[in-house]
Amino acid sequence: MDNLSYWEHRAFLDEADVVIVGGGLVGLTAALYTRQLQPTARVLVLERDPLPNGASTKNAGFACFGSISELMEQEERGGTAALLGVVRARWEGLGRLRALLSDEVISYRPEGGYELFRPEDEALAATCQARIGYYNHLLAPVIGRADIFREATGQIPALGLAGVRTMLENTAEGSLDTGRLMQALLRKAWAAGVTVLHGCPVQRLEPTAGAVRVHLAGPMLEAGQVLLATNAFSRELVPALDVVPGRGQVLVTEPIPGLRLPGTFHYDKGYYYFRQVGQRVLLGGGRNLDFAAEATTAPGLTPRVQQQLERLLHDVILPGRRPRIDYRWSGVMAFGSALEPIIREVQPNLFVAVRCNGMGVALGAGSGWQAAELMSEG
Repeated sequence: MDNLSYWEHRAFLDEADVVIVGGGLVGLTAALYTRQLQPTARVLVLERDPLPNGASTKNAGFACFGSISELMEQEERGGTAALLGVVRARWEGLGRLRALLSDEVISYRPEGGYELFRPEDEALAATCQARIGYYNHLLAPVIGRADIFREATGQIPALGLAGVRTMLENTAEGSLDTGRLMQALLRKAWAAGVTVLHGCPVQRLEPTAGAVRVHLAGPMLEAGQVLLATNAFSRELVPALDVVPGRGQVLVTEPIPGLRLPGTFHYDKGYYYFRQVGQRVLLGGGRNLDFAAEATTAPGLTPRVQQQLERLLHDVILPGRRPRIDYRWSGVMAFGSALEPIIREVQPNLFVAVRCNGMGVALGAGSGWQAAELMSEG
């Protein structure tokens, strides 16, 4: 970045009206919506890595808004009104994302989701079963249907799962292809006249009179508005934000002939999750084994989590089988003390759209829209 030509400065960096720091799901949707709301604005997206190094290209592709046990926990934590607000944001965010890119392009499949309960979860399972009617009634005005959750225990034998006593279905859940989603957003951003640069780490943001200075490794640029959309990494630039990182580790098996796991699956209160991708099993989670160790933005895999993921794969998902593991990676989510994302102006002309609390696929496009709308009002 310290050897840029006149042409590079003029064509890519100079005279941006809006700079968005972070080229993930929130950042790119915010850029697209900014172009809609401010058609003459010159919008520049800066991503520090070759690909977004948080969760946007590393998530499991769950198009979900919460299983019953998760909803119960969130309602207890924030209250019914807060739960309804965040479920509405998740559901509307998914709808916005699907409308922006199309179901075909992102391989969206409304195949349903399932929450699994072990024998030792019998009390929790009974409580969740008793709450099916309550959450169907509560969420019907948001989701637009009254049969959201239902009993599905009778389907367990057909899935070949072991060590699962109870299963509940979320009929409104779906899945999508994370890679195709991000490819489509990048193509759409460039086509809309948004400049997206990778390998551009931002070192410091400096609000000044009427603008914000963006300090890169070499050059410095200035923009009338800056949006920070780096989620778990946001405290590196705005330390006061209520954001705590949470690393999620994931693995994907070799192709397994005859595999049939339609839908998305939540296990152990959603701390583990798996689905079929192609003929492979994608399985992730395990941060609850050591919250402190996984509260990091550092990429990496730990033996404890990986071993537990493999035990779950071998004992529950594919009992008695030992498929080869072809891919392993980690992504980083962001959590905080409140359920809703942080979308606000934190200093003059400096905005943030961060903290999706593990629901970035659902909340991302809605957060991008809200941030773009907020900046357009300024």
